[in-house]
Amino acid sequence: MATGPARKRRIATAGAGLLAVLLAGQVTAADTKQPDPQRELDRVQQDLKAGEAQRRQLDSAAEALESELADLRARAVQAATEQRRQEEALAHAEAALEAVARDEAERSRRIDADRAAMAELLGALQRLSRLPPEALIARPEQPADTVRSALLLRALVPELKTRADGLAADLEKLAEVRTDLAARRDAAATAAAALGRQQREMAVLVARREELSRSTAAERKALDTKLTGLAAKAGDLKDLVDRLEAERRERDRKAAAEAARRATAEAEREKRARDSVAALGRATGVPRLTGMIMPVAGEVTTRYGQADAFGGTSRGLTFKGRSGAVVVAPYDGSVLFAGPFKGYGLILIVEHANGYHSLLAGLGRIDSQVGQRVLTGEPVGAMATDGSQSLYFELRRGGQPINPLRGFAPSDGKGQG
Repeated sequence: MATGPARKRRIATAGAGLLAVLLAGQVTAADTKQPDPQRELDRVQQDLKAGEAQRRQLDSAAEALESELADLRARAVQAATEQRRQEEALAHAEAALEAVARDEAERSRRIDADRAAMAELLGALQRLSRLPPEALIARPEQPADTVRSALLLRALVPELKTRADGLAADLEKLAEVRTDLAARRDAAATAAAALGRQQREMAVLVARREELSRSTAAERKALDTKLTGLAAKAGDLKDLVDRLEAERRERDRKAAAEAARRATAEAEREKRARDSVAALGRATGVPRLTGMIMPVAGEVTTRYGQADAFGGTSRGLTFKGRSGAVVVAPYDGSVLFAGPFKGYGLILIVEHANGYHSLLAGLGRIDSQVGQRVLTGEPVGAMATDGSQSLYFELRRGGQPINPLRGFAPSDGKGQG
């Protein structure tokens, strides 16, 4: 351990720094972060609100899809009705075509039957037309036969013309029917092609709708599951928060009751201790200050405000005590810090009432613990036994050093030089 003024200077500086740190609340145990149920509940409730908004969007999308599907179904009904009309028209046209085809075949059969007889007759007529009248008279046939032949030929010519005209009219009518049938077939084919396109388009749209519906349904199902879980979690968290809050209030109540009980017990112990000390009486010759006592018996080598060995100004008192001498609390209080500090030796800080703190540095041993209540003059440690019997004593109020010789007087000279 260092000796001499250097050690005193280091101890005073270190002790003042430590006291300032303690007063600033920086020398504390590391906080262990615990989950905050209220924060988690708030987050879950925000997720629930977002989920509800997403559900409304899904419902809107589903409604739009249902409207689209209804329109597609109406178009499908209309297209199917048109297709049936075209199919019925096509069936009538095909039936008419079959009837005309049968009529054509019958007419062709009759024409073919007449064709052989007419061919011979037409041939005879052609031959007769090439013979002059003189030749007919000179023929070796009876005149009556010649006249009958001429009369027969005259009667057959109008019949042949009538049959030919009827056949031409039938053929023309058949051509008209065939033209109409072809037009109907073309119209039916066009309608069928349009219907096919509509059906394919509808199939694509329905498939898309089904896909979107499945996706929407799956997303909605997943969202419902998520919202159900979030709602359950929110309920659990709310119950947890309420339970924790109730437990906290109960703990606070018990802690307050326990603190009051301890404070009462502590006050009683302190009173009994002070009464015992008063009954025993103070030893004569104990070094005293205003409102408190000297922490150690010995000579004051450096006073408050004097120059120290380094040319600085002392903010406390430095005592030269005996080896192993007892060190006592200068006044009633609670131990705020006890132990080594950054290689500067053992330091003890006692917290007093009304914002006062006393700092003792340079001890060889500490006999008190943090949180322990001490009375005025109660032993808190001992001087070193290694030849360094220098004890530094500093008194502060509100974090500012004051002259220990003035003690706790009303005019304590806070921060005075």
